[in-house]
Amino acid sequence: MNKNKIYILEDRGLLYVQGDDVKEFLQNIISNDVYKVSDNFSCYASLLTPQGKYLFDFIILKHKKGYFIDCDKKQIDQLYKHLNLYKLRSKVEILNLSNEFVVAVISKEKFLSITNARDEVGFTIKYGEDPIVLDPRDKELGGRLVINLEKLYLSVKKLELKSSKSDEYYNFSHKLGIPQLDTNKLQNKLFGIECNFEELNGLDFKKGCYVGQENTARIKLRNKLTKRILPIQIVKGKIKVDENIYINNENIGKILINNNYPFGLIKFKNDSIDFSKEYTCGSSKVKIMKPSWMKN
Repeated sequence: MNKNKIYILEDRGLLYVQGDDVKEFLQNIISNDVYKVSDNFSCYASLLTPQGKYLFDFIILKHKKGYFIDCDKKQIDQLYKHLNLYKLRSKVEILNLSNEFVVAVISKEKFLSITNARDEVGFTIKYGEDPIVLDPRDKELGGRLVINLEKLYLSVKKLELKSSKSDEYYNFSHKLGIPQLDTNKLQNKLFGIECNFEELNGLDFKKGCYVGQENTARIKLRNKLTKRILPIQIVKGKIKVDENIYINNENIGKILINNNYPFGLIKFKNDSIDFSKEYTCGSSKVKIMKPSWMKN
């Protein structure tokens, strides 16, 4: 990413959760350990179905006495309703602040130039009153600032940055294998662990029970992970959601997200995928991209 630019992510929504029971409430339902989240550390997490299927993924940042939840804006209303279903009698207040706050991203290099910043995934500092985190999924995604809209452009000026379109940022995220747009298309179509949540620091296998924990742990412990979501490069033509991907008449996956930054659910044998080959998808040709975090 360009160190002189700031990317305003208008595609992200923000909830704010607070109250006497907020830690216990979140801890009982999300895939990561909210007790680790502090003024100096933010985490990536998900909310799954009881069967362990994907519903929502988000970043959690401490702010004052509560927590920001940074989520795909297309999912924010549904996430708000879902959290309220789990609230029951808990002393928790859930607010949708998507019209008041915004997410903005700066390069890793720019983040590290800020006083007290550290080169640690998830490390969080305050920029004035607002939290800015070195992305907890992959620190190459840079610093992520949650800020009130009224203060945004003054902050851009103080940081001596030029506001830029988000396309450049999302293209970079796509190459890293991290979907952030149209994630609603993933709902109930794959297990959370198939979303690479373990590799992207979104799962804590030591935290205890949460919604979907049993199946997630079973897949992990029995080494049953045989599919994962990966970025797709379109070589020729157009692709559609749920369109199968073939090589030599063998089905090796299907398209789940078909926007400008497409992703597919890909089968693999012996933890290996041939990233050099072109695959057939309908009448189109595609390649499977290898994210930098992928070992094999």
